[in-house]
Amino acid sequence: MNMLHQFTRRKALHSLATPRVLLTQSFSTNRLWQRSFSVTPAVASRLAGLEPSKLTVTKTSTPKELTPAKDLVFGKTFTDHMLAIEWSASNGWDAPRIVPYQNLSLDPSACVFHYAFECFEGMKAYKDSNGQIRLFRPDKNMERLNKSSSRIALPTFDGDALTKLIGELVKLDSKFIPSARGYSLYLRPTMIGTQKTLGVGPPGSALLFVIASPVGPYYPTGFKAISLEATNYAVRAWPGGVGDKKLGANYAPCVVPQLDAASRGFQQNLWLFGEEEYVTEVGTMNLFIAMKNKETGQKELITAPLDGTILEGVTRNSVLALARERLVPNGWTVSERKIRMSEVAEAADDGRLLEVFGSGTAAIVSPVRNISYQKRMVDCGLKETEEAGEIASQMKNWIEGIQYGDENHEWSYVL
Repeated sequence: MNMLHQFTRRKALHSLATPRVLLTQSFSTNRLWQRSFSVTPAVASRLAGLEPSKLTVTKTSTPKELTPAKDLVFGKTFTDHMLAIEWSASNGWDAPRIVPYQNLSLDPSACVFHYAFECFEGMKAYKDSNGQIRLFRPDKNMERLNKSSSRIALPTFDGDALTKLIGELVKLDSKFIPSARGYSLYLRPTMIGTQKTLGVGPPGSALLFVIASPVGPYYPTGFKAISLEATNYAVRAWPGGVGDKKLGANYAPCVVPQLDAASRGFQQNLWLFGEEEYVTEVGTMNLFIAMKNKETGQKELITAPLDGTILEGVTRNSVLALARERLVPNGWTVSERKIRMSEVAEAADDGRLLEVFGSGTAAIVSPVRNISYQKRMVDCGLKETEEAGEIASQMKNWIEGIQYGDENHEWSYVL
């Protein structure tokens, strides 16, 4: 009997006869549950939290062979094990389990299928030169996953507890972490609503699971400049929406525009918003623009503000922090502000556009060579023989130096 076949048989996860609310960090989610199920704070306080000390481990009897690093395709190979933790409105979090990697078994009426109760994270584990295993800023991933889950009425959790549990999974499957620079173990924490119902309401049961995949560079081209197509005929996100949350529902609608862009030779879409055509983000990355100010000539590193139209990227946050620490003393200005695509094109025409690059967990830093906009190609400042600008190269080296332990830094979490 596989893991989730057992899961679907557990009455506590599907019965709301005596529904209760998980006491979480999200008061808005708590109130939603209390309104829906008439839960008192006293009852809520008795629900089980996420408890690493209750972890059980069942090792696989059929370990997989390792795929050579050079043959890895992003997100296609998976490790031997997975972490799974079930939750119910009546009991809270069950004991966490590490089990052999396996299929899930869900009822066809499970609310994840019908109303998109699903959110996830992307993070990585690295091996340093001494063989130590490191995570990069896991606290930020836990914080964002809690924001995403609470936004769609799924339970939240103790971020430190989940980080410890993920660490146990990573250590168990550490043989899958490639030791070569530029390679890592990609981690995918995911939460889904599992309640059997066709009614719309907060799920009475959920599953939090983590799978892991050894990966190399996100783009097949490696650390080389990519081309973007500025997209204004479709909208990825809007102010007041959920574009700043890492929900599966945000990604599927973007695939067709991405296929359209790919058919014209572009690696990703650059999403523009509104009649002003504000630059927001790339399909899988936040975007940074390095340019000289039109009036003062001062160098400025610009990225879109957190106004609901972009994802609150962990790598974005890291680039901003490093830029303020290491570029500002050298005369740069760092700005989180709206910028129109027409302004970027004008800066390119004036010779003020220095470079453009994307940032994200998967690609870390990805230089941009040009952007297709209004039937013209906007040159992003790279010389023909260059694959990356100075700032993109520095950021990649600074961040990787922390990730792989070359630099002692608080962002590096050693297991």
